[in-house]
Amino acid sequence: MGTPRQEQGREGAVTRECRRLVDSAAEPETMAKPAQGAKYRGSIHDFPGFDPNQDAEALYTAMKGFGSDKEAILDIITSRSNRQRQEVCQSYKSLYGKDLIAALKYELTGKFERLIVGLMRPPAYCDAKEIKDSISGIGTDEKCLIEILASRTNEQMHQLVAAYKDAYERDLEADIIGDTSGHFQKMLVVLLQGTREEDDVVSEDLVQQDVQDLYEAGELKWGTDEAQFIYILGNRSKQHLRLVFDEYLKTTGKPIEASIRGELSGDFEKLMLAVVKCIRSTPEYFAERLFKAMKGLGTRDNTLIRIMVSRSELDMLDIREIFRTKYEKSLYSMIKNDTSGEYKKTLLKLCGGDDDAAGQFFPEAAQVAYQMWELSAVARVELKGTVRPANDFNPDADAKALRKAMKGLGTDEDTIIDIITHRSNAQRQQIRQTFKSHFGRDLMTDLKSEISGDLARLILGLMMPPAHYDAKQLKKAMEGAGTDEKALIEILATRTNAEIRAINEAYKEDYHKSLEDALSSDTSGHFRRILISLATGNREEGGENLDQAREDAQEIADTPSGDKTSLETRFMTILCTRSYPHLRRVFQEFIKMSNYDVEHTIKKEMSGDVRDAFVAIVQSVKNKPLFFADKLYKSMKGAGTDEKTLTRIMVSRSEIDLLNIRREFIEKYDKSLHQAIEGDTSGDFLKALLALCGGED
Repeated sequence: MGTPRQEQGREGAVTRECRRLVDSAAEPETMAKPAQGAKYRGSIHDFPGFDPNQDAEALYTAMKGFGSDKEAILDIITSRSNRQRQEVCQSYKSLYGKDLIAALKYELTGKFERLIVGLMRPPAYCDAKEIKDSISGIGTDEKCLIEILASRTNEQMHQLVAAYKDAYERDLEADIIGDTSGHFQKMLVVLLQGTREEDDVVSEDLVQQDVQDLYEAGELKWGTDEAQFIYILGNRSKQHLRLVFDEYLKTTGKPIEASIRGELSGDFEKLMLAVVKCIRSTPEYFAERLFKAMKGLGTRDNTLIRIMVSRSELDMLDIREIFRTKYEKSLYSMIKNDTSGEYKKTLLKLCGGDDDAAGQFFPEAAQVAYQMWELSAVARVELKGTVRPANDFNPDADAKALRKAMKGLGTDEDTIIDIITHRSNAQRQQIRQTFKSHFGRDLMTDLKSEISGDLARLILGLMMPPAHYDAKQLKKAMEGAGTDEKALIEILATRTNAEIRAINEAYKEDYHKSLEDALSSDTSGHFRRILISLATGNREEGGENLDQAREDAQEIADTPSGDKTSLETRFMTILCTRSYPHLRRVFQEFIKMSNYDVEHTIKKEMSGDVRDAFVAIVQSVKNKPLFFADKLYKSMKGAGTDEKTLTRIMVSRSEIDLLNIRREFIEKYDKSLHQAIEGDTSGDFLKALLALCGGED
């Protein structure tokens, strides 16, 4: 907090900016008027019949006397564009000889005051204030710095630098250099120049050269050449970089984000990821920031206020659409449930509408979803597990070490965990055989007698061949009173044809009954038909067929709403039999035909286990590692832990795609899988899970 004189100087700078805007009739890029030919995507518009003197008088009346009429204040300020607010600011000073912002700060308090005062500042001055606050005092708010500097256009950056100089009589670049360090500092300074290329004409040769330079600077180099990342990501045009990202994926088989996470670290890594997200889609970046600001316990109000203020006259409609598409709830409803009082009312006015009210997406949201599918259609993401075959593997030594760990009084759990979690499943089978040859004992039986509880379920699961482990999980899901439908869905909706066929053989071998018969006995109706269809393991394995994809999309789009039986049958025929690449194309075509994402349609038109099964298939087709990341998160959130689900996924995915799951987990939930496990489990079970997890992200 500055001294009264400093605060007065700052507000004076804002007043000077108010006057400058009014006198010159300036309309910066961040104001309500869109560029010529562009469609306006803000939620706040110029107020028709605007009279700045009348608004100034109404605000004066609302703040006069004991207390203040907060409803009147928020109604006026959220119904005017920023340009109009500057005129009101000037009229207020002319009529009453007082600074309107100072008056509002005096009358209002807390989050509501911060929000209203933020709306009263010209956008560049609002950004300047946020950055000043982020680097003042002890510590630095790196997230604020990253958000603003990674997302602003060249023109906005130039306005920000000028506003900072005017408001604080300081050089913004010098202040950032004084408060940051290393490659993080260098990239911030590059962004601050506002010199990103803006030419839409892209050179294919330069795209290929940049892809090669980035690849050689990271993946192919011992250590990382950060300067290349800074130069290319900090200077090339958005159009150019989008093509670079596409080509990088085709060339290397991994998205640029994966390379950044693997090669960079700390705040520099976070900044570069933010830059990439903003290059791909600035509204999507802000939708994600808003979601993270409100999810879980507590609300990050500073982030929420900053984004709602800064994007209200730029791209709030785009942010709303993407939010609804990605998170299956409207931004409006999330704000409504997460805030209160006049603060909530003001935020909802800035939001501008509830996209859940009509029960469907904006038409534009379909295009957003379509673009997401286009990206996934070209993706060749390399799947990686966290458990790999041990080097210098010696089954004889391992068998002896395990026997020693279980012999005599007490059990050496650490040795058991260390050996079993650091060997591949094929190596564990060799250890089992060697153990029996050496000691005439069954290793599984010995382990059962020596360890118990969650640790036993995890270790014994790792010791089973994958198909037999899945078969056992399916058997457990169907035995006893009640059925664990979620486990049945999770396994059958996500396994490949080869894995399903192996599970069928294992089930028959272990339980002397076919899996189909077991499913028929324990489930019913459409849900049973879906599971049996999946359990045949006969999904097509070819690529996409565009003509067939259009027919399939038409098939499910044409079903009349309310005809539940017909809809479920049509969805089952397509979702349970078509190949993954083909289904991705079907989902794209479905969006074009209906303006709905297929997952949204399923959730709206279906219910119960049938809905859950279809949603699991769709999510698995979209992004299987993300599907499992969601399941892991839900198994550990809230009171209590779903140890069975946690164990089942950690065991079954450890050699397939657990590394990819980790990346999706931290991307979506802003914390690592390692941290989540550490905070939700304990003892030897925790040690074994962390060993499988394979590292801290």
